[in-house]
Amino acid sequence: MAFAFDEMKGTNGHVRPAYAGLDQWLHDLPPDVLDRRRREAELLFRRIGITFAVYGEAESTERLIPFDVLPRILALAEWNTLRAGLEQRVKAINLYIKDIYGRREVLRAGIVPEDLVFQNPVFRPEMNGMSVPHDVYVHIAGIDIVRVDADTFYVLEDNVRTPSGVSYMLENREIMMRLFPELFARHRVAPVENYPDELLATLKSVAPPSASSDPTVVLLTPGIYNSAYYEHSFLADKLGVELVEGRDVVVRGQHAYMRTTEGLKRIDVIYRRVDDDFLDPLAFRPDSALGIPGLMTVYQAGNLTLANAVGTGIADDKAVYSYMPEIVKFYLAQEPILKNVPTWRCREAEHLAYVLDNLEQLVVKEVHGSGGYGMMVGPKSDRATIEAFRAKLKSRPENFIAQPTLALSTCPTFVEEGIAPRHVDLRPFVLTGRDRTRIVPGGLTRVALKNGSLVVNSSQGGGTKDTWVLDA
Repeated sequence: MAFAFDEMKGTNGHVRPAYAGLDQWLHDLPPDVLDRRRREAELLFRRIGITFAVYGEAESTERLIPFDVLPRILALAEWNTLRAGLEQRVKAINLYIKDIYGRREVLRAGIVPEDLVFQNPVFRPEMNGMSVPHDVYVHIAGIDIVRVDADTFYVLEDNVRTPSGVSYMLENREIMMRLFPELFARHRVAPVENYPDELLATLKSVAPPSASSDPTVVLLTPGIYNSAYYEHSFLADKLGVELVEGRDVVVRGQHAYMRTTEGLKRIDVIYRRVDDDFLDPLAFRPDSALGIPGLMTVYQAGNLTLANAVGTGIADDKAVYSYMPEIVKFYLAQEPILKNVPTWRCREAEHLAYVLDNLEQLVVKEVHGSGGYGMMVGPKSDRATIEAFRAKLKSRPENFIAQPTLALSTCPTFVEEGIAPRHVDLRPFVLTGRDRTRIVPGGLTRVALKNGSLVVNSSQGGGTKDTWVLDA
């Protein structure tokens, strides 16, 4: 694997300008301060109760995500490039989803294979020919970005169903400001704490035409046993909207209502954190106890906005991802600002042959996998794992894609042995409303805390960092 780019020290060992203030601060810092502040941060997170659940573990199902006390810093120019690329990409994704459930020009043009859409388990025929309020399908996107050198950022993944993690972005900033006011005083850091206001403005802007001038927004959660329940309750509180479960909402005629102590109140916008399959037992899985019977009827009548729309999964599986550069060019007639990671589609015989010959050097991922599961990092895998994946690839090649093992950039991280470089990615959150796109500067930086590991997911032992965009 190639040499990893160090975001603090660059390629020549000289501290890069964005990190000059942090470097000087670390140089002046007494040796025990970082460890003391790290323990304080952990105490604060425990007190707040910011945990996530790990499915399949008999014990200790509620975990604290490790938090690194050293920020990841981006210069404003770097962020401006990222921002432009994110806006471009999410705009193309919205046009693609509208087209797939409408005229399907991208299929007729041969840009995306038909079977990749129609045989996709997340394709929703219920959405065919249906218009959604203001033609916005993806209101909240979490686009995963990795970096390989000073100038090159790649999109690793598009999360456009129910992207999570924004609560950690907000809490990380709050804790950093509390623990390190003197470090903030040395920098002009762009704010992220206005995200809930931006989200609420986005959601209200996409209310259906039949809504009142002050639309009612609710956040729909699967309930307390969901791994992201903390985030659901946190966001509902920050937004100032009701947190509801399926049993709290009823359909009457062509409208949805929530139960209140004063009777039924009409709902205009549902920010849902429930997957398509479980949304409406009359339309999807009849065994779902999480959904709202009849919700799709209200949605199809145009009297409700669901954020994100039903059926957005056709834009974010890892096979469709490989066509995103062509999708951007097709709908926007522009070259993509943000690159894709080179991707081999194992569904294609020539690609499969290459992947099978080079398994030891590649990262292999399930098309519908997430959270770091269903993947193999060739250079880090033993012979048995590689051979097990070889068998899977031969059996169901259409279920997999493969990519080169990128040398993800590293950031200084405070670990047991002191300050050391660790690999990172970045998930900025893109909000698309009727009127405009909103992106708070930064996002959630995830860090692989194990030395040499490239897997940043919290379920696989990764941690998080505060992400600073220097506002000057």
